[in-house]
Amino acid sequence: MDLTPKQIVHELNKYIVGQSEAKKAVAIALRNRYRRSMLSPELQDEITPKNIIMKGPTGVGKTEIARRLAKLVKAPFLKVEATKYTEVGYVGRDVESMVRDLAECAIRLVKEEKTAEVSYKATAVAERKIAKALAEAKKGERGETPQDVFEERLVTEIHAGKHDNAVIEVSVMDIPKPLELSPGSGAAIDLGSIFNGMGISKKKTRKVTVAEARNLFIAEEADKLIDQDALNSEAIRRAENDGIIFIDEIDKIAGKDSHGPDVSREGVQRDILPIVEGCTVMTKYGPVKTDYILFIAAGAFHVSKVEDLIPELQGRFPIQVTLNSLTKQDFTEILTQPQNALTTQYSAMLAVDNIDLQFTQDAIERIAEISEDINATSEDIGARRLHTVMEYLLEDISYDAGGNDYPIVHVEINAKYVDDHLATIVKNRDLKKYVL
Repeated sequence: MDLTPKQIVHELNKYIVGQSEAKKAVAIALRNRYRRSMLSPELQDEITPKNIIMKGPTGVGKTEIARRLAKLVKAPFLKVEATKYTEVGYVGRDVESMVRDLAECAIRLVKEEKTAEVSYKATAVAERKIAKALAEAKKGERGETPQDVFEERLVTEIHAGKHDNAVIEVSVMDIPKPLELSPGSGAAIDLGSIFNGMGISKKKTRKVTVAEARNLFIAEEADKLIDQDALNSEAIRRAENDGIIFIDEIDKIAGKDSHGPDVSREGVQRDILPIVEGCTVMTKYGPVKTDYILFIAAGAFHVSKVEDLIPELQGRFPIQVTLNSLTKQDFTEILTQPQNALTTQYSAMLAVDNIDLQFTQDAIERIAEISEDINATSEDIGARRLHTVMEYLLEDISYDAGGNDYPIVHVEINAKYVDDHLATIVKNRDLKKYVL
């Protein structure tokens, strides 16, 4: 998708409030990928992504910006925590596992697309298989109708969903689960692919509903129609050229090492360095080059600073953006403007129990004001504060909801209601049980 930076920011604005500096930086980084793809192969090899470090408190949109960015262009996306990795020589996840995980994301993404392409053929074959099994189960109902005519009629009815709840016995592929070589390593042996490569395919008989059988057979037939080698090749290409890895909590591995048995934070940085610099990681789908993967690192940097990272790693993140703490205006917009805003979510959930929930403008402003105040005077947890405040505010309504068999009840949340119900937490900051 060849969106301009302004168009990318416009799309991000639908879901994320404020943080224009960060949005601008990621929009340019994404557009630069498109610009690079238009160049000659010789020049493409010379141009690497300008990786980004986002600084800012939790809950202000760092992860969401990266996630929405990847979703916008259907790029393979992986979020990891830097604190999950341990340096070479220690037991734990090695840093190369992030690349293997990205490859898995790319495989899933491409497989979904390829499955959609062959779904029409796969569905036709699946419905005919189910018709045979259903005809066997309904032998007594066939009467004098020829077998093929009876099955053809069943195919039409199955397609229309008339037999979705009927239970039939089907034979499906038994795919063994991959065995992880060591806990947390990210490396695994795929027994299913080994047996298939040897020409051994094991089937098992299961009793399932027609609706379940349809999904099982469609997946099975789609696998037969998809060229696995082409799928793997395309997935690796996408992981290498379009992949985005979001490394969260990068600030937790910055700073001077503590004494004792803790894993060296600088050691983890040095292990991450070659991945960000550009290397080749072996995956079960083939080698993946990390040279052109876009890395976005993020952290609160309350205690440590970006300058506390080793110089080599700092140099691989040339773009630094600061995300600001959310203000009352930001909270007001978060409550009302984004698609599926928080007030819309709560209204929709309570509508299930026949509660017509309406928020007045003064109530929204009061909720925003209280959220900003609590973040400023206690732990700053960004937009997550709204979840804690809203849960506390609507606790009584959610508990007393009669159910969808009761008449519709109209409830208006105004500023007075907010003050009455949030007076306790405004005084005592007693939100512990709601902190997410």
